[in-house]
Amino acid sequence: MKVEGDWLRHRGTQLLCNALERAGHKALLVGGCVRNALLDQPVSDTDLATDAKPQVVTDLAEAAGFRVIPTGFDHGTVTVIVCGKPHEVTTFRRDVATDGRHAKVIFSRKIEEDAARRDFTMNALYADRHGEVTDPLGGLPDVLDRVVRFVGDPGQRIREDYLRILRFFRFHAWYGDSAQGLDAHGLAACAALADGIDTLSAERIGAEMRKLLAAPDPAPAVASMARAGILARVLPGADTTALAPLVHLEAGETTSWLCRLAVIGGEDPTHRWRLSRAESVSLQHIRTETGSTLTPAALAWKIGANLAQDTILARAAVLNPVLPAGWQIDIARGTNAKPPVTAADLMPTLEGPALGKALKAAEGRWLESDLRLSRADLLP
Repeated sequence: MKVEGDWLRHRGTQLLCNALERAGHKALLVGGCVRNALLDQPVSDTDLATDAKPQVVTDLAEAAGFRVIPTGFDHGTVTVIVCGKPHEVTTFRRDVATDGRHAKVIFSRKIEEDAARRDFTMNALYADRHGEVTDPLGGLPDVLDRVVRFVGDPGQRIREDYLRILRFFRFHAWYGDSAQGLDAHGLAACAALADGIDTLSAERIGAEMRKLLAAPDPAPAVASMARAGILARVLPGADTTALAPLVHLEAGETTSWLCRLAVIGGEDPTHRWRLSRAESVSLQHIRTETGSTLTPAALAWKIGANLAQDTILARAAVLNPVLPAGWQIDIARGTNAKPPVTAADLMPTLEGPALGKALKAAEGRWLESDLRLSRADLLP
């Protein structure tokens, strides 16, 4: 089988592969780019695997005039920028020791050993610069059938890095066939080894969960996480009931992983997922306003158009799976609205704390009126 695409024909990719091959080394595209090309999905990153060691890759690339960044030199990876395009080039490796988070590796010249250390069979596919696919582990049928399957023994793969439990669900959400469900052996291993999630850093958990919730439809995978006891490990108290309705309501709208997180509920994940301050504030806005009675226009004025949209979608998913008529027009109206009463209208009669209290009261009445009350309506 062959893959093709602009990502493969890119001049920089071809030049880099040529430079390695002319020196007698293998140059194979690997992982996500091959997988996505086979699934007819966009390719964002172009990674290469080679039997050349990092210093050899560096020397050959620099001799060809390419820029080299030693991003993970000791673990076999350098980033080579050619014609403006970055390529992560990694030497064939095999694991000699793991602790559930990091692996000690030694370099190899065998593609089979490199493939055997990867997480899922759909990520253990290689292609040369002409697009010819090499499948050392027989993972091609899994890609075509959209089955996310661990390489070799699922338990062993998970013990090498417990983040693979979350990756199992994330990859199913993006690339799996939801009608088939998750691979039973993989799911059982994830459930049995769920304690290992507690050893992961908040940064790694948060990054993985963001990617999962950003999938086109994460609802089936997240529901499976909940049934397997995995979701409670990363988001205690979460409830997936409203997630599928939200995804349905989102059709044609811009999706937001934060909105999806909001409807799942559970404990505040700010520290557990290392949310940024902006993410945490946005999440709290959606959660709080989902239970309010403010109209779409009032929400747009109060928290902005994007968060207002998320709130209206979340409110419908949680309370009533019907969106209010004209809600998008109302959000636009609220975005452009200006409060009819300002501090100048209340001065000099009021000042200091009394002025602030009166201004806030007028603003509250204006919001509750769907931004309909005029200056005359609001002034004493």
